[in-house]
Amino acid sequence: MMKNSTYLIILLALGLVFVSYKWVTSATSPDDAPVQKSTIEDIMTRTSVRAYSGKEVSGEQLDTLLRAAMAAPTAGNKQPWRFVVINEKNILKAIGENFQTMTMATDASAAVIMCGDTTATFKGQAQAYWVQDVSAASENLLLAAHAIGLGAVWCGIYPQMDRVEQFSKMLNLPSEILPMACICIGYPAGETTPKDKWEPENIHYNTWDSNTSRQPE
Repeated sequence: MMKNSTYLIILLALGLVFVSYKWVTSATSPDDAPVQKSTIEDIMTRTSVRAYSGKEVSGEQLDTLLRAAMAAPTAGNKQPWRFVVINEKNILKAIGENFQTMTMATDASAAVIMCGDTTATFKGQAQAYWVQDVSAASENLLLAAHAIGLGAVWCGIYPQMDRVEQFSKMLNLPSEILPMACICIGYPAGETTPKDKWEPENIHYNTWDSNTSRQPE
């Protein structure tokens, strides 16, 4: 019995060594950068999706999108972003029927209203940094949606104050919470093709009147 136990321990130890070896050898080095390639691909292939199938987005998927949004950069680490998740069909329908640029909300599985808390950021002129912070969170959410096979579209609210007032009333937002964007989310209904937005003439190096073709060496 003792002899069999010894053999079993040796076999388990050898198995552990083998698994550890495979894990180490299969781990990629920073030079391989497969994650970076995937990230760049997601950025280049993401596009606004305005037509959705009837398949529902899960709570776990929405959680992933919100976690990605909150991983965005934020001025002074203030994190003034706030999120209102809409998954009730009557509210999605109301958004689609009341805003001409958001008709796709009617068929969306969910929407996230990207908001900023104006009391949770800087004072004075720097208060407006909340817009940059919530914008960064919005882009993170869009990329995360694309990365997990969902489609999404960013619909602007702020700074059109009539839209801000309508959304604030619809969602019972406190006065310090400003809705910046409505991101509709769902499974794409068909193939989507990203636009090619690469315009080298929009690039300037060092000063505005520099030669755009003179790239850094």
